[in-house]
Amino acid sequence: MKNKFIVMFVFLLSSFTKADDQRFAIDALLDGLHQDAHRGNFQTYFARYSSDAIFLGTDKTERWTIEEFKNYAKPAFADGHGWTYKVVERNWAGESNTRWFDEILFNEKLGHCRGTGVVQLKNGKWKIAHYALTMLVPNAIAAEVGEQTQEAD
Repeated sequence: MKNKFIVMFVFLLSSFTKADDQRFAIDALLDGLHQDAHRGNFQTYFARYSSDAIFLGTDKTERWTIEEFKNYAKPAFADGHGWTYKVVERNWAGESNTRWFDEILFNEKLGHCRGTGVVQLKNGKWKIAHYALTMLVPNAIAAEVGEQTQEAD
């Protein structure tokens, strides 16, 4: 009986270690994404996305394939500074080769934002397949902001 317990404990421990390794790798992918954006590292920033990724920005017109997003971002990265979002918190869900996340970010210009997305394990590497950036609007001013977005159309 004691040996069965030890075998089960080792199996569970190795499962948790694998899960922790995957979470560590995915957190490193996203943390690196934000660092690359801050430093204006165009090549490594976009290498974190899959070739068929979609990026959704804060404006309703900002739905881009990864190639379209590269064209948009290239001028911002040209001077060695892209954009800066500091991670406040991040949550994960999913299993196996597809995971999804949401994160609260802080940007000096836009305030608190939320990034949501999907990552996939492709050829042994985690890649961002979908990323959406939204601004967080407090409920107390949401109606006013909603009116302004209608006026901007």
